[in-house]
Amino acid sequence: MKNVFASSTICCSAIFALVLAGGTLSPVAIAEDGATATADAGSVVELFDGKGLSGWAGRDDLWSVEDGQIVGRTTDEDPIGGNTFLVYEAEKFDNFELTAEFKIESGNSGIQYRSRVVDPAEFVVSGYQADIDHGNKFAGILYEEKARGILALRGEKVTIGADGKKAKESFGDAVKLGQGIHPGQWNDFRVVADENHLQHFINGTLTSEVIDQQSDKAAKSGIIALQLHKGPAMTVRFKNLKIRKL
Repeated sequence: MKNVFASSTICCSAIFALVLAGGTLSPVAIAEDGATATADAGSVVELFDGKGLSGWAGRDDLWSVEDGQIVGRTTDEDPIGGNTFLVYEAEKFDNFELTAEFKIESGNSGIQYRSRVVDPAEFVVSGYQADIDHGNKFAGILYEEKARGILALRGEKVTIGADGKKAKESFGDAVKLGQGIHPGQWNDFRVVADENHLQHFINGTLTSEVIDQQSDKAAKSGIIALQLHKGPAMTVRFKNLKIRKL
């Protein structure tokens, strides 16, 4: 296992918060040790500056920065034995709107949110996942890594009761929704997590929705992470990762 290559301290460059009411920018206070003070609702956090992986941790043989992008790559010559993640350690988030651009060239990936690290040595996490795959079967679904599995397929709105039972509604055809997702090209992913209401959008279109009322299972806060899936060689790219706190 490679060493963690990223510092868990947020880069000391100033992060600006968007004040919605006035449409102006105001700086978020920076503590003496370089950590960002808790930001008000509406503030925007840039998870990746396009230059380095400050605040992130993962296997340095699998993750890199290329052309202003976070790149995760595995090979057939040196396959991984299990799913592994690039973990944003600098801050945890509860209610937010996350936006990112992704391009998957092969394999399976995803954006973890409200997640937790379950194996620090192997960079393994558990929690909600905005799914991405090159085969375009699962892209846009809500999957819970190392927990309850698929919570909502593409085109589904699912209400999970306190007892864990699911009430499902269909709002779109999975195949037709998939036609708006373009493997091998850049796509926009937007995740909205507002209390127990979770929504996934790809290229501006709602792909899945969950209302999670199972209080003993539903995560209220947690980390962000990016996935490399075990299996055949794969490459996934991310850029413009931002979070607006709700």
